[in-house]
Amino acid sequence: MHPMLRRLDDLAAHLATRPDTVALLGLGSAGVDPDRLDDHSDLDFFLVVSDGAVARYVDSIDWLAAPCPVAYSFANERNGRKARYADGIFVEYAVFTVAELARLPFTGARVVWQRPDAPAGLAGSGASPRPATPYDTVEFHLNEALTNLYVGLHRELRGERLTAARFIQSYALDRVLALLRLSEPSAAHRRDPFDPSRRVEQAYPPEVLPLAAMVPGYRHNREAARATLDWLAARFPLDPAIAGPIRALLAT
Repeated sequence: MHPMLRRLDDLAAHLATRPDTVALLGLGSAGVDPDRLDDHSDLDFFLVVSDGAVARYVDSIDWLAAPCPVAYSFANERNGRKARYADGIFVEYAVFTVAELARLPFTGARVVWQRPDAPAGLAGSGASPRPATPYDTVEFHLNEALTNLYVGLHRELRGERLTAARFIQSYALDRVLALLRLSEPSAAHRRDPFDPSRRVEQAYPPEVLPLAAMVPGYRHNREAARATLDWLAARFPLDPAIAGPIRALLAT
């Protein structure tokens, strides 16, 4: 058994002794796809507790330290913490009641442990991670990418290189990933519904998604914009009313 899965099992054994705990759910690579676990994985989980017990389990880490001493920990949100065990296992977790869990968007959860009287279907009780939107279209993502490039190049010319890098090498790239998701659905290799950048290298070879050219770094915004514009132009018809000004900025 992978050490992280063993850690979850040991944690569950301790939680089962506490009367105000309901369930422990593994998420991410500790969820329904444990074969993704490797030496670089962290351990994500939800702890489900009785009403009124959330703050106690967020504020205190005595339960977390039951299987192994905790070397580092901090509260990163109202319901959760990040921590590192003394043996190197890094964890990120959140604590919810059953009612709170039902309102959360999550997917791929696995029940590690639950009380016999726990509500059925806890692992699949979350809301949809990707609510339907009328703007999840090729037209929308294409024009968002183009306008990201346009704004980013203007900021580059103004000398605002950091925000330019975000528009050109991050925001526009997010739209490129969305376009790939819509135009090449067969390449959906364990796509993360919350973070489209996860595992894209496994889904798309460099000839399909030239990331090295699209994300060359802080000093190369113009090169990145040119690579992304060329990629878009090779796959989609571009409105000359916006593509023309972008090319003019690249020639400035």
